[in-house]
Amino acid sequence: MTGVPEEVAVQSRRNTTLKVIKGAKSGTTGPARRRLVTRPVPSPAAPIEDVLERLDREPVEDRPEAADLTVLSEPAEVENRPEPEAATVEPVDEDAADAGTTGRARDAVTGTPGRRRALVGLLVVVLAAALAAAGVYGHRWYVDRATEDARQAALAAAKQASVNFVSVSAASVDRDLQRIATGATGDFKEEFTRGQAQVRTAVVENKVESHGMVLRAGLVSGDRRRAVVLVAVDATVKNVKAPDGRPSHYRIQVDMVRDRDSGDWLVAKLQFVG
Repeated sequence: MTGVPEEVAVQSRRNTTLKVIKGAKSGTTGPARRRLVTRPVPSPAAPIEDVLERLDREPVEDRPEAADLTVLSEPAEVENRPEPEAATVEPVDEDAADAGTTGRARDAVTGTPGRRRALVGLLVVVLAAALAAAGVYGHRWYVDRATEDARQAALAAAKQASVNFVSVSAASVDRDLQRIATGATGDFKEEFTRGQAQVRTAVVENKVESHGMVLRAGLVSGDRRRAVVLVAVDATVKNVKAPDGRPSHYRIQVDMVRDRDSGDWLVAKLQFVG
């Protein structure tokens, strides 16, 4: 150094702080891209040239670029995060795909299991309703048929009872009267039984011979237990006063009752109405 004593220069170096920027470029503007290292000057025991040489050999950390300051995640989280697995493509089973397509087509036709259960339930309800309707209709048909059969049986029994009542002969009086009593019931049977002896006497003494036939008959009312029938009867009557016989016309109302035990139709009431 020229113009400055050596002692003064050394003393000046001892009292100042040395600042060294490694890698800095002269004439650059803006923030420094290297870390600033500040170190105290060593004691006078070491020459300044040695200090400068050692500083040049020591490594200096580089300041990270501004773009590198962005932290994506914590180091621990980055290290523990599993690597993404590569997407694997499984082989396609064509038979299974065809089966699935067929199943979907079948489901489209027959519906899903829920729909099939609903359809089965609906069919069960419809079938039950049909059976119930058939049962009701069958019961009504049975009742109507049974009632009609009972009415026809009551009509036939009333016609036969009317013929029996006007067909009496002295030659067969006991059998004829017994037939009438057998076909009677209730008050009518009791009344006829009480006067049966008198009727027999009158038929025998007057030598009565009467034969009747039904002209027409009609059911006034009736069900499976009771019936009312009107019967028109013609009869030819012979007796002591009319040995050649004379015709007689009767209109008889017969109330019929069906016996619970035998099921036969019996005469509960008989009267002449014209």
